[in-house]
Amino acid sequence: MYSEKVMDHFQNPRNVGEIENASGVGTVGNAKCGDIMRIFLDIDENGVIRDVKFRTFGCGAAVASSSMATELVKGKTVQEAMQVTNRAVMEALDGLPPVKVHCSLLAEEAIRAALWDYAEKSGITIEGLERPGAMEDMQE
Repeated sequence: MYSEKVMDHFQNPRNVGEIENASGVGTVGNAKCGDIMRIFLDIDENGVIRDVKFRTFGCGAAVASSSMATELVKGKTVQEAMQVTNRAVMEALDGLPPVKVHCSLLAEEAIRAALWDYAEKSGITIEGLERPGAMEDMQE
């Protein structure tokens, strides 16, 4: 049902934790399944993601998606991180069952929410980044 990579990232998640005074923090959730993801970014003066951590409350696929998403953006520029989609997360995990695809979408939304927070704190605009609406989903 789950790929070896999904199981590995669930059982041995990378980058778990929080970053104090993070450059950007994004929290997203899905009220229907109860998954909540929070991603913390530490971005340097050149716009490179120095460090990334996550806290996820949810199923194994949500934990694995969060873990993989952090691996995909670590060391990347803000613009490169913008290219990380739910499809990229799923492909990096060698796929997810259809009923768990929403977990990879949450990972993409959490990255974008953290980038939005960073942009607001820094007073900058990130090309192609739209205001996240994921927290509205929490109130469904």
